[in-house]
Amino acid sequence: MNDRIKALPKLAKDKHKENKLFFSKLKKRTPKNLDKIMQELHDDEFKRTDCLSCANCCKTTGPLFTDKDIVRIAKFLKMKPGIFIESYLYLDEDNDYVLKSVPCTFLDEDNYCQIYNVRPKACREFPHTDRKKFQQIADLTMKNVAICPAAFNIVEQMKERLK
Repeated sequence: MNDRIKALPKLAKDKHKENKLFFSKLKKRTPKNLDKIMQELHDDEFKRTDCLSCANCCKTTGPLFTDKDIVRIAKFLKMKPGIFIESYLYLDEDNDYVLKSVPCTFLDEDNYCQIYNVRPKACREFPHTDRKKFQQIADLTMKNVAICPAAFNIVEQMKERLK
């Protein structure tokens, strides 16, 4: 898996132009059953994919934390939300709360999340390949294929299926 993760940014870069063109066409002519197709591709891929053997998302990027995320996680950690923010987060240039550093503070050495049951919404939904109106998140997906082997595979399978 490590070799695959190391190769992923280059693979994604090599496919970038092709993917950009594909998503551009997808936005213009979205198949009526795209959500169903994406759900199937997502489910099939995650039957084969073990996120614990990878955790590249947790090692290389930080999620956005909503106000609800902050309250829920702070309560779990028995902290006040303000102390949680002060300890772990900062406001980025888009005025979103994100982690002060990566890899994620809550990722342990076995790739387990220490706050898994209360993790941020962005983590629960990553890599967003089963989202409704998938064609609307092309830019996000283009970033995620460089981070997540499953997202890369799903996009490749989607292109093949929608030829």
